[in-house]
Amino acid sequence: MMNGYRESDSPIISEKPSNKTGDNKPVAEKVEKRGLAERNPSKQNRSQAQSWIFLPNELDRIRYAAQRNREEQFTSLWHHVYDIRRLRRSYFKLKRNSAAGIDGKTWKEYGKNLGDNLKNLSERLRKGAYRARAVKRTYIPKGDGRQRPIGIPVLEDKIVQRAMVEVLNAIYEVDFLGFSYGFRPGRSQHNALDAVVEAIEGRKVNWVLDLDIRGFFDAIDHEWLVKFVEH
Repeated sequence: MMNGYRESDSPIISEKPSNKTGDNKPVAEKVEKRGLAERNPSKQNRSQAQSWIFLPNELDRIRYAAQRNREEQFTSLWHHVYDIRRLRRSYFKLKRNSAAGIDGKTWKEYGKNLGDNLKNLSERLRKGAYRARAVKRTYIPKGDGRQRPIGIPVLEDKIVQRAMVEVLNAIYEVDFLGFSYGFRPGRSQHNALDAVVEAIEGRKVNWVLDLDIRGFFDAIDHEWLVKFVEH
């Protein structure tokens, strides 16, 4: 699922069957609109909703078009990515204390000349001169004693990635099912756990399946993924 980094426009009720609720829907999907649990502060969620509301009108139109016609193909989106306003918003949504990439440039350092840096980045994106940098490879320990490889992009790549996610979310968010919580605007693992609790308490449950896909992100077929997004 793509990460929309917690942004969208005003709430939209999709007309697609996949996003409707009904008696034949799984419980986890039907309970997605319930009140949040106490451990999920409403203030935080209001903040997420507000950051989701103020998308530019251009993305509103893209989202509506995606809702109306699932077969719609969008062929002119790049200018939304290099829009300086979107790049600026992406910058401020980055974690300020995140580890730097191979260039060693931190969030704070990049922000000292933010206007010129974003203008330069936008121009490179517009002209097709932008090239993603290599990621910095590091490892974090896992609970079973093994190590998980992590790639740390340079700061500008993080900015561009967030901008792209924001644009792509306007298209694909309307297709995601209600019981899907991974890397989606305004959702988190806490919401998923709340839905599980609601489902277990709301009906008879005989068993629960807990599983993980081994090395999922490391094994993704990127060529297939690009074709899927193009479709």
